[in-house]
Amino acid sequence: MTVIIGIDPGSRRTGYGVIRLEGNRHVYLASGHLDLVPYPANERLRQIYLGLQQIMTSWQPHEAAIEQIFMQENANSALKLGQARGAAIVALTIPVEEYSARQVKKSVVGTGAATKDQVQFMVKRLLNLTGNLQADAADALAVALCHAHVRGLRKLGMNFQDIR
Repeated sequence: MTVIIGIDPGSRRTGYGVIRLEGNRHVYLASGHLDLVPYPANERLRQIYLGLQQIMTSWQPHEAAIEQIFMQENANSALKLGQARGAAIVALTIPVEEYSARQVKKSVVGTGAATKDQVQFMVKRLLNLTGNLQADAADALAVALCHAHVRGLRKLGMNFQDIR
């Protein structure tokens, strides 16, 4: 059984989601977010690193996936997001696959133009979850599910780009 961690990086909140693959089933293990708002800017990267290291120790995932940076209108925001991604990647300590937001949405919802609400709904559906799911946690679980789907396609000798 393979355990996958998905990360939705952010400078204010970094979401994480952990799933286990059991054959073709995806089993929810954990999710949440690291709330970085209370910390000064220079402490946030350290908190991402420490928080994700703790999650890695707890769940010991075999594979990791993270959302790529999408082009921001504000260069300063893109820089902060890039720093958050870097801190997360270093904390993961295992090889990390990267997926665009569009790939994640297409994998989970079926369209790369899906809304956050649609992603949240499908994540809950695919993992058989009830109740509320925090947005950053849902996005991180979507990244983990995307990786699981791509992993399955690779086993069939297909690429994600082959799927229309």
